[in-house]
Amino acid sequence: MSDTADDLSFALSLADDADTITLARFRAVDLRVETKPDLTPVSEVDRLVESTLRARIERERPGEAVLGEEEGGEETGWIVDPIDGTRNYTRGIPIWATLIAFRDQVAVVSAPALGRRWWAARGAGAFADGDPIRVSGIDRLEDATVLFALDRPLPERAFAAWHVRGLGDFWAHMLVAEGAAEVAVDAAGLAIWDTAAVAVIVEEAGGHFDGRASSNGLFDEETLSALR
Repeated sequence: MSDTADDLSFALSLADDADTITLARFRAVDLRVETKPDLTPVSEVDRLVESTLRARIERERPGEAVLGEEEGGEETGWIVDPIDGTRNYTRGIPIWATLIAFRDQVAVVSAPALGRRWWAARGAGAFADGDPIRVSGIDRLEDATVLFALDRPLPERAFAAWHVRGLGDFWAHMLVAEGAAEVAVDAAGLAIWDTAAVAVIVEEAGGHFDGRASSNGLFDEETLSALR
């Protein structure tokens, strides 16, 4: 049985490896990008990050399953999204991250182009760049900042919020975990590699994550449903 502190330390080390790879090729003029059957882009770096992390897990943590966006696998162990925000990455926009989770117990979201990293372990809280983070205490939509992925028109209820912005992927949920926003509604149809790390960090920061939307946990279900 693995120890949670050791698991987190290993996850952070995996994120270091990923950052080295992703930053080295970010904004490279010869970056190779292909289109997958689901019409989403994948770069050579997505594949290299995942294969590198898989090889290290197999070498240092033999027998532990790996599920990744690019190569599949079983979700009983490590879950890796090599680059969350591949479209941003391929266009030189610095809002992208590597997402790493292990057995719904530890999580790391590393966004090196932003100079930010978030992590958490169950029962030990959530952190950003080494500092503890906590969701906000705002409980009225009229005082709230609400973030949307903009994959669809905004619901009418959104305009009752104090501040509405179009931000998606990992960053919107990390802003909720930090207390900078109260609700983040992501795109529909997320996969487990999009959500596994996000869930641990948001929940350890005191918030709620339902598989698509994160919140500070202070809004009733009727309000959240009207925002989804």
